[in-house]
Amino acid sequence: MRTIRAGARVIDAQVATGSESPSELREVLARIMGSAPTSACVLKGGWVDTPLGPMVAIGDEDALYLLEFFNRRALERQVERLREKTGSVIVPGVNPPIACVERELREYFEGTRKVFHTPIHLLGTTFEERVWTALMKIPSGETRSYGDVARAIGQPAAARAVARANGANRLALIIPCHRVINASGELGGYGGGLARKRWLIEHEKHGQLPSGDAAN
Repeated sequence: MRTIRAGARVIDAQVATGSESPSELREVLARIMGSAPTSACVLKGGWVDTPLGPMVAIGDEDALYLLEFFNRRALERQVERLREKTGSVIVPGVNPPIACVERELREYFEGTRKVFHTPIHLLGTTFEERVWTALMKIPSGETRSYGDVARAIGQPAAARAVARANGANRLALIIPCHRVINASGELGGYGGGLARKRWLIEHEKHGQLPSGDAAN
């Protein structure tokens, strides 16, 4: 787990840990994601390699619930909250939404895609979902301040609440919380790390190639 969080590809982590097969590593991830299926609601979880490091994708057969960088702060807590909210178990695997987002991420990092069409589930409060919807309306290559987003949802005094909703986003890149910056022009916080946030903003503006440290 630490090796993968450091930015190594899954196959490299497999070799480094002495695993004899990808299925063995999947069993390790399965223990992190949850127990064996015991309920009617089963979500699948897989990983997607990107130029900025591996991402975890979790969804059911219809839509995606979570897309996050593997070394994001508090990822385990996010996964646990997802399990609690959905009353589900999560097992390793691939389904149509995960396959779709893998293809769209590849196109995004190649610079040929600006908007994601993978179906998603929003699991937040009414306020959070309003914020996330507003974030998805920020055009690629542009940024907004937290105050801008607060005004866009009709609550101009709610900039701090907008920031909290930003931090609660479970669908990185699809809900582009990286496009929200401080009013001063500084980047502000980002669960995936400021180096990634900076790279994503520059990539969307100029199609910049990834640097070696953005995945860490």
